Amino acid sequence: MDRDQPDAFRALLHAQRVWDTDLPAFDPDTAPATPIPLFHQWFAEAVAAGQTEPHTMTLATVDDQGRPDVRTLMLHDADEQGWHFASHATSAKGRQLAARPDAALGFYWAVQGRQIRVRGRVSAAGSQESRADLHARSTGALAAALTGRQSEVLGSREELARASQAAWERAQAEPDAPVATWTRYVLRPREVEYFQGDERRRHVRLRYRREADDGWARELLWP
Repeated sequence: MDRDQPDAFRALLHAQRVWDTDLPAFDPDTAPATPIPLFHQWFAEAVAAGQTEPHTMTLATVDDQGRPDVRTLMLHDADEQGWHFASHATSAKGRQLAARPDAALGFYWAVQGRQIRVRGRVSAAGSQESRADLHARSTGALAAALTGRQSEVLGSREELARASQAAWERAQAEPDAPVATWTRYVLRPREVEYFQGDERRRHVRLRYRREADDGWARELLWP
């Protein structure tokens, strides 16, 4: 390895800047009493600001040995039940959630210096709702679901190409094709944190915390 490569990487890394732009103000005193309306507002503002793929998020789970795992996936809905997403029940995340349903979500919208963190318990929807979730999506999404075997070891790229081609053909011929393992999940939040970055590092952090009576407490956090 080139001995200069680590130094070049560090120089490039340290040259990057964060939030060299005007960031929106956030007054937590004006925030709603529950977290979902604020999520809807911030999401709409992220879209209006030109944030790329604001509907993607990270999902953190724990495996059977207590080791954390994380990946990026797509948000399917956000309502008073919680944050919705979907995957194969047989995937790594599906197996982990079945064994240990506590999980966390993270959104990062760099254009506005905002992030949202959600922690709670995940539950799986029934087969009818899961099937409706899949068939409301694109042909490509159905083809990917039909390809299946998510997180299994792949023998070769040619094997994937054959399976994918067959899945695309079936998805186009059978737009209502069932995928038994496809599952819609919802994370019901215990805590939701809204973070607004500040160029002088006086970040605003507002946390919603679910109380015993199913109401919400709001509290500010030190940045």
